[in-house]
Amino acid sequence: PGFRLTRLNLSSGRLRVEWAGQLKPHAIVETVSDLGYGVTAFDPGKVDVEDARTERRLITALTIAGVGTAAVMFMSGPLWFGSDLPADMRNILRWLSAAVAIPVAIISGQPFFSSALASIRARRLNMDVPVSLAVILALALSLYETSVGGQHAFFDASVMLLFFLLIGRVLDARLRRRAYAAANELASLQTATATRLGLNGRAEAVRASDIRPGDILLVAAGERLAIDAEIISGESDVDLRLVTGEVEPMATITGQTLHAGAVNLSAPIQVRALAAANDSLMADVARLLEAGEQKKSGYRRLADKAAELYVPQVHATAALGFVGWLMFGATAAQAAYVAVTVLIITCPCALALAAPLVQVVAAGRLFREGIFLSSGDALERLAAIDHVVLDKTGTLTLGDPVLSNMSEDARRALTHAAMLARASHHPFSCALVKVAGAGPVAEVIREIPGQGVTGTIEGRRAKIGSASFLGAMAGGGSELWFAFEGEAPTPFHFDDAIRPEAAETIAKLKAMGIEVELLSGDGAERVARAAEAAGIQQWTARATPQSKAAHVKALEASGQKILMVGDGLNDAGALAGAHASIAPGGAVDVSRLASDCVFSGDSLRAIAITVITARAARARMRENFAFAALYNIVVVPVALAGWVTPLIAAVAMSASSAVVTLNALRMAGP
Repeated sequence: PGFRLTRLNLSSGRLRVEWAGQLKPHAIVETVSDLGYGVTAFDPGKVDVEDARTERRLITALTIAGVGTAAVMFMSGPLWFGSDLPADMRNILRWLSAAVAIPVAIISGQPFFSSALASIRARRLNMDVPVSLAVILALALSLYETSVGGQHAFFDASVMLLFFLLIGRVLDARLRRRAYAAANELASLQTATATRLGLNGRAEAVRASDIRPGDILLVAAGERLAIDAEIISGESDVDLRLVTGEVEPMATITGQTLHAGAVNLSAPIQVRALAAANDSLMADVARLLEAGEQKKSGYRRLADKAAELYVPQVHATAALGFVGWLMFGATAAQAAYVAVTVLIITCPCALALAAPLVQVVAAGRLFREGIFLSSGDALERLAAIDHVVLDKTGTLTLGDPVLSNMSEDARRALTHAAMLARASHHPFSCALVKVAGAGPVAEVIREIPGQGVTGTIEGRRAKIGSASFLGAMAGGGSELWFAFEGEAPTPFHFDDAIRPEAAETIAKLKAMGIEVELLSGDGAERVARAAEAAGIQQWTARATPQSKAAHVKALEASGQKILMVGDGLNDAGALAGAHASIAPGGAVDVSRLASDCVFSGDSLRAIAITVITARAARARMRENFAFAALYNIVVVPVALAGWVTPLIAAVAMSASSAVVTLNALRMAGP
């Protein structure tokens, strides 16, 4: 009673609760704690710190387990092979093994013990319960055998079991922490500050979350808008690439609406906030991102279902072995011996390592190609894609204007034009200076926001800027005009260059049976030109962040598996909502972190390489899972029959892990 909404995002680990009435926040904390989970108030600045601390604890436990396994195995060697070893020496080695194995197991087993205990308190069983039970029973039975001078002790099996399981746990924690980064990064962006003007004109720095509709804000040159706002005074140029994908800066006018994420380029402007930060375009993208990340949790739900079936089956099998042997006249120690053997030999090492090891090896192979995975289950989803949706600006193209097709007049005017361009931060001016190189700057410089720059060169007045600023007839493309006073203006034309091998990559994807389309927020003419150059027949222009996400969602609803490739803030929702996603290395942080992988360099060949590698990884994973299933079918009857010792069970479990590892290493390639 009193709750309006509860939603748990499994990617970010964030629980959102809305409630009314007299309910106190501590009641929520107590309820979640009673279910066996830790919970605390959300703080974006502390999330990654806590996740990193958890990962360090797991690495410490893994290190201790590894050292302990090596030490105990060293002391157990003479027990295995020294059949003529004196009884006193055998006892000494066993007690030394106990002295090492017990503290190692207590320390390294904490991640499993604490999880199992919380699960039992919540009256549920997770995968850590049989693991903890196997370790504790193996240690207890080994201590009993050692104290009474029995024939068997298997301290080495206990620590070896923990060592192999912790490998999988560390890999999982590392991949999960990377997956959380997108939501945390976007949350940090929404806590940005802005400059608010009071009634007396006094400026004060405030958090974006404290801005209310109607507040007057001062946006300096080079500053990014934190909220959606309307311009009330000042003229400037704004960069909308992160918001709409348009590569060409836009001149502002009074009354114009700017969305959060736009960058003011030229001169200070005053704006009126239209909505709170939670209702801005940035917040809409955050909600799209969260919805997309929640969608990806289906793989984790599937794993949970498998665990629900596996755990009771393992316990039932071990209990059956214990009761069965007692019924046939065995002692309690002998029956426990069989039960422990079953628990150890069925521990899910091969099953736990089947996917993570392939992921790590495949990630290493992609790393050598300049492609970096950032999501744990990315390879599975990348292998299934059958439709690629490409953004244009910064993805299919390089994202920065490039001076092109200069006429003879433009070549002659380049040196003088660059003297004015060096005084401007406009992207076209920067592209022109990049070609002209370093040099002098004109005198008496004056920049007119949204229009251009004037100055004096060798005693003559000159201008550089838009066609209207110089009284020229616009050519319809991306251009910058230059002229000395009284002379005809000369145009400089700019293109957003297609990435190298783009057409080759598109052709290769089509040959693999994958459809390709272009989805951009840029103008129709530029989108059509880019699509034609890349060999893409299907394209859409003027797409908003919401329409991009909706388009991807519609394609997914039709049964297609979408790979979204984008780089802007306006692509983040579509990237998160797609079945799989890739971003170039130059993408904004939010889009890069929302993606399953990031590629460096200027070539789109990374897309085809990633898909090919993912499909190979899927094949290795399936082989590993098939082997793990076959292993359990074979070894469980053998363990129930009492034909193996707990030590042999641990060796068999380790051998199955080795087989899975060697199969995964086939992914490494030449």
